[in-house]
Amino acid sequence: MQASTEITPTVGHSDTIFVAIELSQKTWLVTLHSPDRDRISRHKIEGGDHAELLAQIEKVRARATAKLGAAPRVVSCYEAGYDGFWLHRLLQAAGIANFVFDAASIAVEQRSRRVKTDRIDGELMLRTLMAYLRGEPRVVRIVRVPSVAEEDARRASRERDRLVKEQTGYTNRIKALLRLLGVAVGNPRRRNWLSFLKQQRDWQGQPLPPHLLAEVTREHARLTMVREQLAALEHAQAGQSCPVPAPMAERRSNLQRLKALGPAFTTTLVDEVFYKDFRNRREVASYNGLAPSPWKSGGIDREQGISKAGNRRARHKAIELAWLWLRHQPDSALSRWFRTRTANAGKRAKRIAIVALARKLIVALWRYLTTGLIPERATMKT
Repeated sequence: MQASTEITPTVGHSDTIFVAIELSQKTWLVTLHSPDRDRISRHKIEGGDHAELLAQIEKVRARATAKLGAAPRVVSCYEAGYDGFWLHRLLQAAGIANFVFDAASIAVEQRSRRVKTDRIDGELMLRTLMAYLRGEPRVVRIVRVPSVAEEDARRASRERDRLVKEQTGYTNRIKALLRLLGVAVGNPRRRNWLSFLKQQRDWQGQPLPPHLLAEVTREHARLTMVREQLAALEHAQAGQSCPVPAPMAERRSNLQRLKALGPAFTTTLVDEVFYKDFRNRREVASYNGLAPSPWKSGGIDREQGISKAGNRRARHKAIELAWLWLRHQPDSALSRWFRTRTANAGKRAKRIAIVALARKLIVALWRYLTTGLIPERATMKT
């Protein structure tokens, strides 16, 4: 049986227009509920046409004002995703209260073959928005929208991560091509490496085949370009040529006082994690995707591992930092805790324990930045 799409006006919401925007690159589906009507209306507009979106909302508001005798407020929502936060800032500037939803936190049906369309998703977002404004607890998670300066400051660290991955990819590709002939590789990241390569011979004393040599030369050219861009980016970060918000700059400086944390690491941690304000340690672990995921139902009680539902870049850096912490902070309380828990343990137990150490460490760094409490027995740089 098909469910009805009519909505009974909620007490206290009789003067509010609810708008849910289902975004895609091609089209936007705008789902509205106005207090002057008892049904949901839907409007399809071209993707990115924000002028038509505002015009449609203003048209509905003018109609509701004429019928109710007073201008209703407008509340909108959309899911965080490809379009980022520019639409949120546009709606806020137009006087519309907007919320950016975490798409993974919206409750959906648990059928094995769930029906999913933009029409259904728009109505679901609309009902979720109304429930959230009624004050229902944990109905949805709201994304904290960074400022324009905070969002722009993280571009450098993210670009650096991509360039490092590309550099590794090109280097491995060159090495793999030369291994086909058993030729010495040397160091492909040197500028005069091509001169070295032309002097190499295979097992028969023959030079490299022309097509293979041409392909390796092109790969080396791309590798050289990436290395030049990476050097320019690191030089710009070291010279602080790009402005950074004062709170983020201060937190970067405070983190660098701790041994085991260098400029690149602190920049990524602040850009991805510590630009936000958390209320407690649980929020810190949850945002990094390091919170546990228990499965308790009836007689079943087991752990599924970490949630991995937070910031992927932050989680990877936290685990990488945990290994560095063991090397550079061996006398700290956290390092001693890890060695005690993994004494006489195998590799698998250590890989599990390092995730727990990453969770403890990221919480300790949050406390250090917010309260000034240095992690127990941690060494500071001179």
